[in-house]
Amino acid sequence: MMFKNRTDAAQRLASKLEWLKKENPVILAIPRGGVITGDVIAKTLGLSLDVVVSRKIGAPHNPELAIGAVIHDGSFFPNSNLINALGISQSYLDEQIANNVREVRQRLVKFRGRTDYDLKGKTVIIVDDGIATGATVFVALEWIKKQRPKRVIVAIPVGPQDTINRLRQIAEVVVLHDPAVFGAVGEFYDSFDQVEDYQVFEIMRSYGFKLENTK
Repeated sequence: MMFKNRTDAAQRLASKLEWLKKENPVILAIPRGGVITGDVIAKTLGLSLDVVVSRKIGAPHNPELAIGAVIHDGSFFPNSNLINALGISQSYLDEQIANNVREVRQRLVKFRGRTDYDLKGKTVIIVDDGIATGATVFVALEWIKKQRPKRVIVAIPVGPQDTINRLRQIAEVVVLHDPAVFGAVGEFYDSFDQVEDYQVFEIMRSYGFKLENTK
């Protein structure tokens, strides 16, 4: 399955989520690409949009290889198999966790203007434009569950079958395509342009978030 772009993928995903409208769910998008996807879904279904910021931690000498991810409250989701296989030290992890948590907190304020949430008793839909290892979604999911929501659904256009199966063990998952053979998310899009901060700012302002001094 191929998508023209994030808008195309989001429109297809929205049709699979329409049955949830009666629960008035909150869409929680993972920046930056997930905000484009989440915006289309929210506007299509007439729902509110918010963001949750998580950040992957890269392996030494290979920052694109995710060995885990962090979120603003300091939670860390490790890819234990990879950490052990690469022999990554605890001191490296501690340093990376501290640095990345600080960055996540800054980005959270940057993209939504505040750090407080009210998710208790609500249906929450986590949205991204696709996943590979899923580390950023897993850590976001762990944090959201601490907020005592009524229900949590992960909605993504595409992700590898093994990651999707692991997600399904801990959450409801709506996915359009989960191939057994998977390279990178962008391979499933005809157009997968990088999303810039200003695009996220414009979208979040349209949902009433007060963001200042953003460029």
